[in-house]
Amino acid sequence: MNESRFAGAQWMAIGVAVLTLVIGLAIGWREAAVIGLGTGFIAGTAWWSAAMVRVGGSLMLAGVVWIFAAPNLGPGAAALVVTGVAALTWKFLPTRVQRRVCFMLPSLVMLIFVTSMLMYMAPGNPFAQEKVASPQVEEALRKLYGVPRDPTEFFIIYMKRLVLEGSLGPAIKVQGRTVQDLLMPALPVSISLGLLALILACGIGLVLGIRAGLKPNSAADYSSMALAMVGISLPNFVIGAGLMIVFSLSLGWLPVAGWGGYPHLILPALTLALPYAAYIARLARGGTIEVMQQDFVRTARAKGLSESTIIVKHALKGAILPVVSFLGPAAAGILTGSFVVETLFGIPGMGQWFVKGAINRDYSVVLGTAIIYCTLVTAFNLFVDLAYAWLDPRIREER
Repeated sequence: MNESRFAGAQWMAIGVAVLTLVIGLAIGWREAAVIGLGTGFIAGTAWWSAAMVRVGGSLMLAGVVWIFAAPNLGPGAAALVVTGVAALTWKFLPTRVQRRVCFMLPSLVMLIFVTSMLMYMAPGNPFAQEKVASPQVEEALRKLYGVPRDPTEFFIIYMKRLVLEGSLGPAIKVQGRTVQDLLMPALPVSISLGLLALILACGIGLVLGIRAGLKPNSAADYSSMALAMVGISLPNFVIGAGLMIVFSLSLGWLPVAGWGGYPHLILPALTLALPYAAYIARLARGGTIEVMQQDFVRTARAKGLSESTIIVKHALKGAILPVVSFLGPAAAGILTGSFVVETLFGIPGMGQWFVKGAINRDYSVVLGTAIIYCTLVTAFNLFVDLAYAWLDPRIREER
């Protein structure tokens, strides 16, 4: 281990120790020990060797696939799918990407544990508003839904159900339905909204940013960055309300709220996209200015290539590299921001169930929503890593 890596390991150990101390004082030492060990393990994957990364990445990605495949395909078919995924991961997935996979499953487990602790720390419980005739009836309900009084015991029950049955558990407040029954119809709605918002953010941001970067300190540059600053400054609910007033109430071009087709997607997608389009515009502007000053661009001009050919074939890949690296955080922000936007526009996506689950203390619904969102964000970050390696050949192979 070289000196920089040793120093990094020292700072990581200090950070984990401080985190464990703070959590121990706030929650309890047993929970603090679990969180400290889990955080240390996740952070420690950065120091794994390439061989350990390939083994761990294959096994952990197979474990994630098993959780989602087992309830839908059955144990036999799921085992075949998991074996194929592990083999393909080992053979073809770059080591740099597998390193991210190595902390995907531990991060998911830590998310479930920490979320469980936080839900139990909040006032109230899932049965606080029920007309329970006696403590015995409440205990029977807790046993039926797998919600004991101890958060660590609840975590163990939930993990057994998730791993062995591939189930997200029963919904406590919606009688007779599982969490999958509630979330699966809402998942395509949220994914459609998020993908359209991300596409709009990239399209608008790249056009404004490249336009500004090709003519720095010009009227085009100042106008594009002014629009970007407005997008950064305004929160989602203000943008959404403004779009409603202009395009729905004043012009009558688009529906105010609800869900029924593509016209209902436009305003909420724009509401989600505009703040991130502003960030992408600023990144694209900086990347374009930097790339257009490189030697290979001067060489292309000396060969007599047209400006459009230079931009499209030579400069564009380098210009969008900062944007690609931002897409992971942007996807996370768009998914979490959809909670507010879905509520504002009355869209039946997953955000409504997260809000209802938090208000009703429906632990299984909150955890199911958090697991799906975490999986989506992690999967998109993997896609971003692959795209980044394709755009920049220098990082395709990990040293």
